[in-house]
Amino acid sequence: MIVVTTPTGTIGHQVLQHLLASDAPVRVIARDPARLPADIRERVDIVPGSHGDIDVVTKAFADADAVFWLLPPNLRATSLDTAFLDFTRPACEAFTSQNVKRVVGVSAVGRGSAVAGHAGLVTASLAMDDLIAGTGVSYRALTLPSFMDNMLGQVETIKSQGAFFWPLSPDHKRPTCATRDIATVAAELLLDDSWTGQDSVPILGPEDLSGNDMAQIMSEVLGRPIRFQQIPGTTFKARLLESGMSEAMAQGMLDMLEAKNNGLDNTEPRTSQSTTPTTFRQWCEEFLTPAFQD
Repeated sequence: MIVVTTPTGTIGHQVLQHLLASDAPVRVIARDPARLPADIRERVDIVPGSHGDIDVVTKAFADADAVFWLLPPNLRATSLDTAFLDFTRPACEAFTSQNVKRVVGVSAVGRGSAVAGHAGLVTASLAMDDLIAGTGVSYRALTLPSFMDNMLGQVETIKSQGAFFWPLSPDHKRPTCATRDIATVAAELLLDDSWTGQDSVPILGPEDLSGNDMAQIMSEVLGRPIRFQQIPGTTFKARLLESGMSEAMAQGMLDMLEAKNNGLDNTEPRTSQSTTPTTFRQWCEEFLTPAFQD
């Protein structure tokens, strides 16, 4: 039995698709089971509720061989500890009480770097990994840089202004990966019952790109000029606060991006194992272009 958290999320639903294609027995935790497609509801065991609730995870993890662990977004959390550690503690208790064998979790690249202790959301994510590892469960932390898919959040701005905006250096090359490649790696680990112990699994995409590199590729794919514009961190944070994000989460987001500017994502050596296939150009052709045309 494999348990999937966030089964309707960007990564979680893709993990679920892989598992169902392999005919593995799957249980999901869903706040709103109605959001699951009807054909999927017929094929999985559903535990309604939040995977931050001890009663829910205790029920869901019963007889589970493996768990896919991904934190849901909590944009109004009063602190990073609340969003990451407090939410994860019930699951850690249930990993132990229900004798879960293996956990695959979504985390972040940067452990051991000079800026890892001051990297906002990344620092909190690494602390979450330590909390899970402290249970003794066999654990693989998927350590990730920024996602290509995050660009979809700026589609309307790209349409109207021909630009996308981040508080990042325009020329600093960094790894970026596609969520579908994350889901593929996660599913492979969940289906493989041969591994034990605790380790990280970096997923770095196929190449390092700067904001200017990405703008050039987007321009070529979309057939119109697109530019990248670096904005001040204060402006970025103000926009997050205006959108309803809490002070703690907005600052955590800004601290993470400042750490990325200072090399956080470049600390993991690229290897053949950490290099995943989807290029940014391919992602733009398959995902950005349809979103741009809607």
